Amino acid sequence: MDEEVPVIKFLTTKRSLYALLVIFSLLVISFILQGADILPFNIFPLIAFLGLLFLTLGGYLIFLARRENGRLKYLLMITGISAIAPFLGSILHNLFYALALTFPSFSILFEALHVTFFLIALLIAPPVFIICTIYSLILLHQKKQ
Repeated sequence: MDEEVPVIKFLTTKRSLYALLVIFSLLVISFILQGADILPFNIFPLIAFLGLLFLTLGGYLIFLARRENGRLKYLLMITGISAIAPFLGSILHNLFYALALTFPSFSILFEALHVTFFLIALLIAPPVFIICTIYSLILLHQKKQ
């Protein structure tokens, strides 16, 4: 009488990692195409949609990481945080840049903060995301065997 209802898992941890890698690749290709100015139309709506999807999946990955144990749990959390970091870093970069222009007496502090968040958003978070995603996929594959 007590039959268990099967739960359909739409986005498992492995699927969400692969989805994040695909979206990251599409974002990089979109930025290259937009920067090269070889397309006759604006692809900003596509970039915005992919960016929001990337941000959402990064948050979802942090949520999924709570169910894992050990090293995999921390790697999934770092992967999710590094997926969110470019968005937050760019927002904070622009905020501190505006504050540096608005309050010249604190410009040294705000300049340092806006450069720091710029570097986090563009130079630190993407490589951390790629490395942690690949390592997480390796650990998930080893866990399955």
